Amino acid sequence: MGDVEQEELRKLRKINKALMERVERSMDQQGNAYSLFQTAIGLEEQVRRRTMELSSTLADLERTNHQLVTAKDAAEQANLSKTRFLAAASHDVLQPLNTALLLMSSLSSAQTSAEGSRLCTQVEHSLETMDELLRNLLYMSRLDAGDVHPKWQAVSLDRLFDSIASDFEPIARVRNLELRVKCSGLHVWSDPTMLRRTIQNIVTNALRYTRDGGALLIAGRHGDKVHIRIADTGIGIEPERFKEIFIEFNRCATGQNELDGSFAGLGLGLAIVERMVNALNLQLTLNSRLGVGSCFKLTLPYRDPPLSLGKARAADMVSNSQMANTRILLIENDLTALKAMDTLLSQWGCDLRLASSTQETLDALNRDKSWEPDLIIADQHLENNERGTSIIRIVRQLTGRRLPAVVVTAAPSDRLWKMADQGRLEVMPKPVKPAQLRALLMHLRTRIIEPAD
Repeated sequence: MGDVEQEELRKLRKINKALMERVERSMDQQGNAYSLFQTAIGLEEQVRRRTMELSSTLADLERTNHQLVTAKDAAEQANLSKTRFLAAASHDVLQPLNTALLLMSSLSSAQTSAEGSRLCTQVEHSLETMDELLRNLLYMSRLDAGDVHPKWQAVSLDRLFDSIASDFEPIARVRNLELRVKCSGLHVWSDPTMLRRTIQNIVTNALRYTRDGGALLIAGRHGDKVHIRIADTGIGIEPERFKEIFIEFNRCATGQNELDGSFAGLGLGLAIVERMVNALNLQLTLNSRLGVGSCFKLTLPYRDPPLSLGKARAADMVSNSQMANTRILLIENDLTALKAMDTLLSQWGCDLRLASSTQETLDALNRDKSWEPDLIIADQHLENNERGTSIIRIVRQLTGRRLPAVVVTAAPSDRLWKMADQGRLEVMPKPVKPAQLRALLMHLRTRIIEPAD
């Protein structure tokens, strides 16, 4: 074979080799492409499966959210129904209790034996405990429903502390404890009724869980804030249990901390405190050491005292004899309550006229033109949708005088409290406590009778 042929053969082999390499590369590329295709199919299946799982999860979540919304609406409706029921039932529940307290006061006064007086005292104590429980339950219901709105004003802490000291010093003496109250001359911006109830519940708690020593109520100013402290030398509580004491019906007194049942609480006082602290936007802190004592601190806004404190304490101490011959117009549609109030006021020497409606009131006044009331006591909710406030207004117009008036009701409305704030009448929630009623009536006897509006 010549050189030419060999050269041609070499070129052909080179071309063949190049073609084979190209074919191999092409086949490799096709194999890679097929592999990628298979991978893409696998990924697409995973995406589809994950998408279906996500869609199912979202559907389940949507159903769960719908169920939660439905449950929330049902719970809110149930709570609203509970609140409406308590508001509607409060009059019916407290009315017989009010009558029982009035009758027991009259029965106690009529006792001539020590045993009879002792039994009456025990029954009165049981009725007052029931009264406290019902009042707290109803008040908590109103707080939870947002039905209690603060009536903001400058509050004198000295006057507030004096009132609390007057109520609790006898209780402290019975338990051989000392209640120290230090006046400060300070005023704060708050609701006087809600603030008083907040402090008195804490003081009650302090005396309840103190065996030796006593409690201290004091206030001090720090810049534009006022700190009210209620400290005691009681049993104390562990820091990890601080939150428990604000839970309803949880008294946090077990084992060596359990106190005697005669002074056991209902477990609602501090639960109400927490709700009122929130309603009044107060800051409440607690420091306590087991076996040493506790200190509650309330922080409130400072307020300069008003220019005129008004009629501060005129006639706070009026002789009981001044109730004699006081002419009182008593308006009550419940026959049992009417008789109980008639018996009680008659024992105090009052001169009464009884009525249960507008027409009976007019008849009573027209029957004896020479008799004109000094005071009016009226139940707010009467028969046929009549209101005690309406009859009070009619009597004032007839007499031409703004007669002092007391409205008694189991469920005072915001409108009634507003009228009381304006000085147009006094409001006394049922059940009426005889001692409080007599103190209020003796105070009203000292008022200057003004012309009717």
